[in-house]
Amino acid sequence: MAGGGSDLQSPKKRKREHAEGKTKPRPQVKGGGDGAKRKKHSGAGGYAAHGGGDGEAVAKKKRPVTPKEKRLAAKEISEARKMKRKRHYNLEKELTKLWEKMRCHDVSKEERSKLVSEAIRKMDGKYLDIAGSHVTARVLQTCVKWCSQSERDAIFDDLQPHLLTLSRKKYAVFLVKKLIELATKKQFASFMSSLHGHVAKLLPHTIGAAVVDYAFQRATQPQKRQLLLELYSTELQLFKDLTVQSSCSLLETISKLGLQKSSVLQYMTIEIQKILEKGTVEYSIVHTTILEYFTIADKTSALDVIHQLIPLLTQGASIIDGDEPSIATELPKKTKAKKKRLSEPLIVRIMQTREGLKLAISCLKYGSAKDRKKIIKSLKGHIMKLALNDFGCLFLISIISIVDDTKLVSKIVIQELAKNLKQLILDKNGRRPLLQLLHPLCSRYLSPADLACLSYNVPSLSSREGEASESATEAVTDKESDGLEGIQIVSESKKDPSQRRHELLIKSELAEALVQSCIENVGELLRTNFGKELLYEVAVGGKDNVLEGVTDRVHKLHDAIASDAARPKTEDVEHAFENFFSSRVIRRMIIDCPAFAATLWRKALKGKCKTWAEGHSSKVVAAFLESPNSELKDLAKHELQLLIDTGILKVPDHKAMEK
Repeated sequence: MAGGGSDLQSPKKRKREHAEGKTKPRPQVKGGGDGAKRKKHSGAGGYAAHGGGDGEAVAKKKRPVTPKEKRLAAKEISEARKMKRKRHYNLEKELTKLWEKMRCHDVSKEERSKLVSEAIRKMDGKYLDIAGSHVTARVLQTCVKWCSQSERDAIFDDLQPHLLTLSRKKYAVFLVKKLIELATKKQFASFMSSLHGHVAKLLPHTIGAAVVDYAFQRATQPQKRQLLLELYSTELQLFKDLTVQSSCSLLETISKLGLQKSSVLQYMTIEIQKILEKGTVEYSIVHTTILEYFTIADKTSALDVIHQLIPLLTQGASIIDGDEPSIATELPKKTKAKKKRLSEPLIVRIMQTREGLKLAISCLKYGSAKDRKKIIKSLKGHIMKLALNDFGCLFLISIISIVDDTKLVSKIVIQELAKNLKQLILDKNGRRPLLQLLHPLCSRYLSPADLACLSYNVPSLSSREGEASESATEAVTDKESDGLEGIQIVSESKKDPSQRRHELLIKSELAEALVQSCIENVGELLRTNFGKELLYEVAVGGKDNVLEGVTDRVHKLHDAIASDAARPKTEDVEHAFENFFSSRVIRRMIIDCPAFAATLWRKALKGKCKTWAEGHSSKVVAAFLESPNSELKDLAKHELQLLIDTGILKVPDHKAMEK
């Protein structure tokens, strides 16, 4: 055994010799399976049962040793597997090369057209298979974007019978959305027709819901109504003729078609429940459906939907609070951006439509104190994004007008606003939350549609049905539903509005920071359309003199405005009395704020009225005669009367002079 123990070789050694082709041929086993076994051994591991040719050929085959050879060998194996697994693998590689060229920004229009046509020619007849792959679906999407109309029509016609199937696929959904975006009116109408009977099934689908909503946003009003009607009743899914009607509300539809309100409510409750369970509530068609549902829902049903919505709208905000600071800093930029998008709560993302705003306001207004706290906390880190958004700023207005917990609102909302005051003051939307604190619900700063959104009420949950009293408050405890025991419904705020404004402005020190920002940027604010509005409200002390606690700072602002107006004319900057915006806002300040008018007269106008008696500046001078304050009139009357008598100053209303 010591000398010739080859028969007792260790498994590792025998395996190594076997791989190198040095193993001896095994003895033939008598029996019926000799040939098969010999063939197997010689083919698999280099076992040569007879003859040396096969063994020598295997021995000559080199095993990959260097890292490069190993990589090449692994690549060959991977390619072989892909060839076996993917039906159009070679075509996919060809299309990828063409795609890399056609999507470059510096490629010429003619060259791109050639590349697109070549790719379409290669894909012809295979569109359905190609649309499902994560690589080739992008190629086809790019081709649809850049191809000619005739080529696009051919692709649409080929895929039209399969568009609903593709709408449920992870990668093909983007191709479907691109086809909808670039579809002709006839093609879009055809797609809308194919959706009939499938809307209720697609909306709970996490991928298919995006396609329905994309079509909903592009649709005309009758087409939108056609999609919505399928969510009202089973009959409207079965009979297409019933869905063809002009725009009307759910209540009008029930009345026109003779539907039973109870059956519609039951059906919509089931469909909305499916959507809420799947969490596909970020789409505008879903918001519109839920708002329509609220018009017929009873108190228990409406509350149930609202309390299911709140967790969905606030989820995803945990990363913003700094739960994973060490991990986030190590992530690459793309991963950080993706994580930031995922961490953004849904309540921020739905602020793109008026329906999304109304849904968020209903959750805030009719949620419990705990729900309101959860909503506000989820907004941490997103306040500026909301403030600069057309509808997000209105949601912030709702928060500062409804929520009684001013300490929490100051911590989350007011503090972040205070850090970016100049940007907010000069922005069309950003100034609105600040103006709401200074002059609530002023029609000068909010359109009728905005005011209607802010006063939105769910009929069954409104504090007093049939009454439009803003000051009415009511707390109702609902114990009808199993999951809603002990929930307090607060439809209106309990705290006095003036007290809430005082706490948010004065106690939070926002007012002082606001006045200081106005003083530092007085020249710029005077001469800008949006800046002048907030400057005016601060200068006059706000509605009901809400800035009474910082009167000394407001007087310093008066001095700053008067000092800017007292500067001599220069070619570099247009004078405050001659600028279109500043001349008009100064005129308003003179009429509405006697303290400012007296300061301006003393610093900038006394003895100099003749210089400013013409042009835009004449409105400023004449404003002293329009003031309701008799002392102010007497202060300027003597000097201005001489200008009127000589015809230099023209006063529109001479009755103001007589008074």
